[in-house]
Amino acid sequence: MKYTPIILLILYLAAMWFFSLWRLKQELNQKSTPLNHPRLTPMLERLGRAMDLPPVRAHVYEVAPVNGLAAPDGRIFLTRGFLDKLDAGEVTPEELASVVAHELGHVAHGHARRRMIDFAGQNAIRMALAGVLGRFIPGLGAWIAGIVATAVAARLSREDEFEADRFASALMIRAGLGTEPQVSLFQKLDRLTGNRGTAPAWLLSHPPTARRIAAIQAQAAR
Repeated sequence: MKYTPIILLILYLAAMWFFSLWRLKQELNQKSTPLNHPRLTPMLERLGRAMDLPPVRAHVYEVAPVNGLAAPDGRIFLTRGFLDKLDAGEVTPEELASVVAHELGHVAHGHARRRMIDFAGQNAIRMALAGVLGRFIPGLGAWIAGIVATAVAARLSREDEFEADRFASALMIRAGLGTEPQVSLFQKLDRLTGNRGTAPAWLLSHPPTARRIAAIQAQAAR
């Protein structure tokens, strides 16, 4: 019986993982359409040829924020907000191709599915630390546990982003597009997304833009 709380916690986290996966899939199914943009179709064809595959298939996630997404089932999404920026001339087709290449990197390395597992692990860390620290620091234990769990998850996420950037750089070079679109898009992203970089770097789920640009340029030089 002494293992009952542990078993219940594992079952709870597994249920949370499956529910989160199901909810995300439903959300994407309801709010997405196949990507069929005359300026992006040639880019998707070039990325596919670079991998010796048919044209890359992508979808439009019908939400306003500027973002790209790799779903746990392997689908790639660009938000409507990103396509609106393309139509307004604020980003180029090559820059959006670099977003697709980046998301393909997440798929290739299994990041999307792993992040769902990390989400469950993050909650496990938070709950365990909150229980322990709450005994010694009443009122602050849960807050400290939340910061620690978030920092752990953010570190894992930043490593994934660098890995996906490296994949995207290699693919963009092989497709004949080079890494310049990656760099130029990163230089625009803070303005496009309204990010002012107010959170500490160790809590950010994405690495600082300057570090990502430096890593891309170093890889291109190699």
